[in-house]
Amino acid sequence: MAKEKNTYPVQLKGELTEPPSRALWLVKWLLIIPHVIVLCFLFIAFAVLTIIAFFAILFSGRYPRGMFDFNVGVLRWGWRVAFYAYSALGTDNYPPFTLKSVDYPADLQIEYPEKLKNWMVLVKWFLAIPHYAILAALTGWGYSAANHGETPFLGLLWVLVIIVAVLLLFTGRYHKDIFKLVMGINRWSYRVIAYVGLMTDEYPHFRLWE
Repeated sequence: MAKEKNTYPVQLKGELTEPPSRALWLVKWLLIIPHVIVLCFLFIAFAVLTIIAFFAILFSGRYPRGMFDFNVGVLRWGWRVAFYAYSALGTDNYPPFTLKSVDYPADLQIEYPEKLKNWMVLVKWFLAIPHYAILAALTGWGYSAANHGETPFLGLLWVLVIIVAVLLLFTGRYHKDIFKLVMGINRWSYRVIAYVGLMTDEYPHFRLWE
C-alpha cells in the first residue's frame, strides 16, 4: 500500500547547500541588514492585512486572495532569510528580494483555503497556547528564576545553531541529524504562525517531522 501523502496545508522547504563555507556565518548578520530593513516594513503590512482578514473571515468565511498571497510571500521571504542566516545556516546562497516562490534552497507554500470557519478567528490565538509553551523552549530565549536569581537560557534552536557554527568553523561540515532537527523546529514554528495568522483552520501537528 502506498504511503499516504502529507497533505498539511503549510509546507516548509529547506535544502542544505553543500559544501558550506566555514566562516561566512560570521558576517551574515551584516549581509542580511538590507533584508531586515525591508522585512520590518513587510511584517507591519502583514499585521495590518491580518487584522483586515480577521474581519473578512469573521463575516464572510473567506480570506481575500490578494491579501493571502501577499502574506504568504512575506512569510516566504522571512523564511528564506532565516534559513540563510541564524535560524538554520542552511545555505550560503544570498536570498532574493522577492515575495514570489523562486529557485532557492528554502521555500514556503501555504495552500489557499477556499472556505474558513468564521468563529475560529476568535479562538485560534487561544487554541495555540500549548504550542506557544513548547515553542518558547524550542526557539525562545530569556531568563528563568532560580535560587533567588535569574539564569539566562537559550532555546534549543539557538543552541543547535551555535553548535552548527562551531562545527562549520572547525570542520567545514554540517551534521545531517542536526539539520533535520533544526528544520523540524522551524517547520513547527511556521505552521503555528500560519495557523494563528488565520491562514488555515487545520490545527498544527505536535511533532518535529513531516
